[in-house]
Amino acid sequence: MKILHVFNRHRGGGGADNAWDATIALSRRRGLEVDIFEKDSRHLSAGLSGKLAAFTHGLYPAATLRDFAARLERDRPDIVHSHELYPLLTPWLFPLCARAGVPVVHSCYDFRITCPIATHHDGATVCTRCTDRGARQALVRNCRNSLPESAAFALRHALANERNLYAHVSRFIVLTDFSRDWLHRRANIPLDRISVNECAIPATSDPVDPATGGYFAFAGRFVPEKGLEVLIAAARLSGLPIHVAGPAGSDPAPLIAQNVPVTITDGPASLATVYRGARALVVPSLWFETFAIVAAEAMAHGVPVIASRIGALQDTVREGVTGLHFVPGDAADLARQMRSLWDDPALCRRLGAAGHADVCARFNEDAHFGRLMAAYEAVLRAPASPSPDFRQSRSARNPVPTPVRAG
Repeated sequence: MKILHVFNRHRGGGGADNAWDATIALSRRRGLEVDIFEKDSRHLSAGLSGKLAAFTHGLYPAATLRDFAARLERDRPDIVHSHELYPLLTPWLFPLCARAGVPVVHSCYDFRITCPIATHHDGATVCTRCTDRGARQALVRNCRNSLPESAAFALRHALANERNLYAHVSRFIVLTDFSRDWLHRRANIPLDRISVNECAIPATSDPVDPATGGYFAFAGRFVPEKGLEVLIAAARLSGLPIHVAGPAGSDPAPLIAQNVPVTITDGPASLATVYRGARALVVPSLWFETFAIVAAEAMAHGVPVIASRIGALQDTVREGVTGLHFVPGDAADLARQMRSLWDDPALCRRLGAAGHADVCARFNEDAHFGRLMAAYEAVLRAPASPSPDFRQSRSARNPVPTPVRAG
């Protein structure tokens, strides 16, 4: 089976980049013939010229699409597996695949299909205005904190929706049941065209005793929707220590000014060191998340997780089994859950052990690859059929989840 993986690498890296890199590496180890068509946002300049290039490519990258069409004609893959596509590739490559007779599997690591900025978070709370009222809401609310950028994101989202570009995808892969149900309800994608395949997360053979951990850890980007300020407030309320880990490029100065210990990680080893010194990992997200790789990684080391009771986090972290949940944005509720693990070593050990076992069972490579192959085989077996209409009609919407508090 010959698979052409297509992706636009993020400027700052992140969990999505790590997830598709892991899937590609695993596919090669398991004997699939893998090729790559890649663009990299890190090659864009940081100035105005880079932003203009991102804008024009995000609408219609003509030269890139010509190169991609030539690649399809030359290599004739059995399947195109696409991942993140903006701003340098775009969903305009899907019609090219349809014309070439090559089925597309598309992995969703965020909410790009239903939200111009991919998070359904407006900087303070959960937001579905663009899905409900049209992509112009991203401009009206200036969701990128830059009117030109907000206009660009709104325009490219509206264009993809109006031209029904995602209808050319044969199968969507999401990471949790929550994301599957979200795409079905909010993007009109039939359930029989969505596969759930959690990330492959290797579990350590020597899990730690989390009851000896000396702090509550946070791992992730320092952006509002990750809820880091909620954790800082909870630490103050509880009087318990925290330790924050951020990826390369993160600015630790604002945290250091608040006397918050910070590690800027330089790879998996340094991040694992932070996990293994923790009583628990806290995932205080204010957006839905699509999986939260950091939660699974912490559990892979035997460390329990305290997570917001929101979106996909309720799938990744099993409440009362592998971790605890709290009301999103409620620092007092988070402080209570932190105190419960700090004061109850037996509970901490039980949740940590269960989390490690859950990663071994659910997120191992065999399970991930089996689900991936099932998706591929379903696409190759399916007869060709007219593209359905996935455009987001706003005439009948399901109720929006209750907004969460930002602090």
